[in-house]
Order: sequence, then C-alpha cells, then structure tokens
Amino acid sequence: MEQFTSRLDLSQLTEKVEGIKTELSKYLVGQNQLVEYLITALLADGHVLIEGVPGVAKTLTAKLVAKTINASFKRIQFTPDLMPSDITGTSVFNNKTNEFEFKQGPLFANIVLTDEINRAPAKTQAALFEAMEERQITVDGKTYKLEAPFLVVATQNPIEQEGTYRLPEAQLDRFMFKLVVDYPTIEEEASILLKHHRQDYNVDFSQIQTVLDKSAIASLRATVAHVVVEDNLMKYIAALVHSTRSNPSLYLGASPRASLAIMNAAKALACIRGKDFVSPEDIKHVILPVLRHRVVLTPEKEMEGITCDLVIKQLIDKIEVPR
Repeated sequence: MEQFTSRLDLSQLTEKVEGIKTELSKYLVGQNQLVEYLITALLADGHVLIEGVPGVAKTLTAKLVAKTINASFKRIQFTPDLMPSDITGTSVFNNKTNEFEFKQGPLFANIVLTDEINRAPAKTQAALFEAMEERQITVDGKTYKLEAPFLVVATQNPIEQEGTYRLPEAQLDRFMFKLVVDYPTIEEEASILLKHHRQDYNVDFSQIQTVLDKSAIASLRATVAHVVVEDNLMKYIAALVHSTRSNPSLYLGASPRASLAIMNAAKALACIRGKDFVSPEDIKHVILPVLRHRVVLTPEKEMEGITCDLVIKQLIDKIEVPR
C-alpha cells in the first residue's frame, strides 16, 4: 500500500500543537476536546464563546492556553456597570503637554478573556462587537487598529439569569465556536480530588512554558489557508447550512458566515490531525459548535424541550455525506 505524503509541511504545526497540549495536560484534567477547539479557533482566526456552570475550569483553560502563547493577554470581568471606556480606553488630559492622551484599555491585547460576557450592558457589548468584527476600536471619533492576532475568548453561565443581558444574534454570529463545557466524569473528578489532596494542583502561571509567538501563529495560519477543500465538500457545507433556513423547528437559520466558519475551522482541524486536506469527518466535528449559537428554535419547539443541538444532529443525519 502506497504511503500518503502530505503536500504541505505540517511538522511545525503538529509539533506546536502537541507542545500546547503537553503543557496544558500538566494542569488540566479531562478538557482535551475544549483545548483542541480553542487551538482550532486560534489557527482559524475565530473568537470562542464558552458556556458552562461555575467550577468546570472554563476560565482556567482559556488562561492556560493564552499563557502558552508569547503574546499580550488581558482578562476582563464583565459586570452590569461596565462602561465602553472601561474596555476600550479613554482620553486623559496631560498637564505637561496641555493635550489629551489616549490610554489604551484591556481590549488592546492579542488574547482577551472576557468573563461572564452576558453581564455587560448593550453599549459595552457594542464596543466589544466592533473589536471582534472589525479588529479595530473607535474612541472619540478616532480609529485604532488592533494588532494581530486578536482572539476573544468569552465565558458565560447558562443558569444564572439575574443581572444578565442576552447577547444579540448579530454578536453571537461573530463567535466562530460556542463550546459547551459539561461536568467531569466520575473518573476525572476523582483525579482532580487526588491532585488537590496531594497538593500538586496549584497552577503557577509563571512556570508555564510558551510554545507559540505571534510570528509563529501568522506562519501556521498561512499553512492552514493552503489546506485543500474539494468542491463536493464545499457543496456539502453549503447544503448543511442551507438546510437550517428551511427547517420547521428553526425560527432563524444560519448565515453564509456560518459556512465560512465551518470551512475555516475544518481546515485548521485537518492540520491539527496531520492532514493537508479536509475530510467529511473534519466538517462533522466542527458543525455543532459553529451552528448551535447561530440558529434559533421556534417557540413551540422550545416549549417541547427540543434543543438546537438535537435539531443540528438531525440535519447532519439527513444530508448525504460526499464520497
């Protein structure tokens, strides 16, 4: 049997990805899929929304991934009284020069972790929206470009509704993935308890080894861009997304931005798996996190207890997979 030879040199990419996974495995228990999706989003230049109940290591995982990258990192705790200037920055009068100077806010970073994103009011969400979509920030009529890479990792609690603001569909659409973090298994929780009992679970962020820098990310993203996607697979992606617009269980279907997100995420995932071409399995693996926050159930289906995930899985089963 003839051995497959990759047309792209993926050695650097696979080495860096394994380096990140190895470094994170020292501190995390059972978050392998979450880590893989975060790396996929980083390589595909997409923002990530992580949803889960408190205490399932959402923030810790995002911070650990950020610390393996030699780039600027900022964490913002969103609260109902957070103002746009608190995240974008503001102009401050300098008595020495008699001029206003712009002081950059925490959004001026390569990786921004926004905790409990749904707690911020509409004006602050709008400021974040511009940064996510345009990769720029406008303050006092002046526009400031954000340095690449720029990645927003947001967390939210699905249970607590008091003092929260529902994210508008337009903003949700700017997140490449919505990742749902569930409770650990019994074995994983027992392992966590054992680590704490042995007192070897404290995370010293200063000891985390950096694996990537900004130039390496740009190089890896250029590699991902050259991954082959066959025409029949592009039609498969289009058919999947198009089916959300005519499904009787859905009030709102996904836009072409979802199709692009599926393709780009599948290309990045293929590289992580050591391939220079996208397969149907890569597409299937990213469909759920790409679509679950972009479609809206009809009120009737919502009352019946149907979930977006269930409807999406039914759509995947109906669409014929290309051979």
